[in-house]
Amino acid sequence: SMHAEYTIRSAKAGKHVFCEKPMSTSVSDAEDMIAACKAANVKLMIAYRLQYEPTNLRAIELIRQGALGKVQIIESANGFYENLGEWRLNKPLSGGGPLMDVGIYCLNATRYLTGEEPQSFTASVSTIDQDGRFDTVEENTTWTTKFPSGIVASCSTSYGANLRSYYRVSGSKGWLEVGSFGYEGQRLQANYRTGERGTPPTVLDELSTERDPKQFTRETDHFTECILQNKTPKTPGEEGLRDMRYMQQIYKAAGVVAL
Repeated sequence: SMHAEYTIRSAKAGKHVFCEKPMSTSVSDAEDMIAACKAANVKLMIAYRLQYEPTNLRAIELIRQGALGKVQIIESANGFYENLGEWRLNKPLSGGGPLMDVGIYCLNATRYLTGEEPQSFTASVSTIDQDGRFDTVEENTTWTTKFPSGIVASCSTSYGANLRSYYRVSGSKGWLEVGSFGYEGQRLQANYRTGERGTPPTVLDELSTERDPKQFTRETDHFTECILQNKTPKTPGEEGLRDMRYMQQIYKAAGVVAL
């Protein structure tokens, strides 16, 4: 909830801004952040660290090269058990439940993996544990996204369970899976045909042993380069705004009123 205030204050002070995701707690705040940075002629970058991470970039490369054939389905999940009293469970501070905090990884991944923008959403939310943790935010959210090409993505996020953190992309020639949206141990597995149907598949299993803070180093190096060379960041404010709008659409599809 502090992102908008301090981004706007920083912009007015003539400072470039590197902001964590989610960008803000509301679409209108995200729009104000972008406007303030443009008015002050400073750069605004949103910290989508996995868009700079080698394992995820390799997954994107395989898809773009056509290794999986025509992508059909994407599955993804990310979630953890949140404890009573944490700020994430306070909607005015967080903007929403697990979708805003960790579900956004699944949402953003489906966008950078397909290279497309969502066409439509269906969604459901639930709160199973009536223990005082979820008085202002939902416990679980699932949603499906349809993309213009026809690709369908199915995603889940939770504050009530430790979900397996991953995405899996299935296409006409094979599949790939990246385990973990975390800071270390990124692992890419892929299985796809390089020849005609009936030929043996190519099996790829790559394990990244890089540890924190290299993921953060890469994105801040990129931001620094953009400042020094006067370039637009790969993940500018507009990228964060898109996810804010999509999360609002997901909530609307689930019958939840977003901030």
